[in-house]
Amino acid sequence: MEQVFAPVLDFQAALGECPLWSVADQMLYFVDIKRCRIHRFEPATGALATMELPEEVGCIGLVEGGGFIAGLRSGLWMLEADGTPRRMIAANPEDQEISRFNDGSVDPAGRFVAGTVDETRQKGFASLYRYDASGLTRLAEGLLTSNGVAFSPDGRRLYHSDTLRYTLYTYDYDPARGAATNRQVFARFGSDKDKGRPDGGAVDTEGCYWAALFEGGRVQRYAPDGRLLAEYPVPAKCPTMVAFGGPDLKTLYCTSASVGRPEEELAAYPLSGALFAMRTEVAGLARPLFNPSC
Repeated sequence: MEQVFAPVLDFQAALGECPLWSVADQMLYFVDIKRCRIHRFEPATGALATMELPEEVGCIGLVEGGGFIAGLRSGLWMLEADGTPRRMIAANPEDQEISRFNDGSVDPAGRFVAGTVDETRQKGFASLYRYDASGLTRLAEGLLTSNGVAFSPDGRRLYHSDTLRYTLYTYDYDPARGAATNRQVFARFGSDKDKGRPDGGAVDTEGCYWAALFEGGRVQRYAPDGRLLAEYPVPAKCPTMVAFGGPDLKTLYCTSASVGRPEEELAAYPLSGALFAMRTEVAGLARPLFNPSC
């Protein structure tokens, strides 16, 4: 099987992020953070629909019974299936002048785990949070850019990266309580930005972690013990996040960014901002649904 990323949507998202496959309706959802949009892509027909939001949206999760949970600048929101904001369920506890919600994912028990970004890019004001029926709980702090949230197949390992520190971590995760402990360095990346830094990720059924390398132009696959197994070039300098989809969960989708990139880079990578896909030999994990009563 040839494994090559190719564009499936050739358009310039400013900051494409958080691809999310719906098993129920066989659609891929993803966001454009800077343009305050959620996109819905139907691979079978190529149809694309867009939902406009009133503020930046960093991450989304699908909800039991329909609709989304979304991390916006102001906090975590419940959205209708058409993207209409229903209600805020947790305010962003940080200074919203320099903080917004970024990467996030539903955990195996139906909670939402999402982090923020410190837009000063230097003070470490960002955190990683868990949201459930008891409210918002901080799992990690002192971060620059919270990213890369994903869970092992048994739900007992949490992956999480701090992008601007070029580090991917693992935590012991208790699916019953939503507790993250024993943080360990899983992989460190070169501080030379041309080598890329860890952005969003996904886990396959073999427990391997796939990381999109922002400014690295590639996606890497890591074994559960931290060994680099393979890497795959992406026709964009700034891939942002990957997600498994398709009827057999063997299509790996990858979002990318174009905003703020130098003109010479955009000339060299005219597909920057596009949505890419690659067939894989191993399947991914179906993403859990958010349970508001969890």
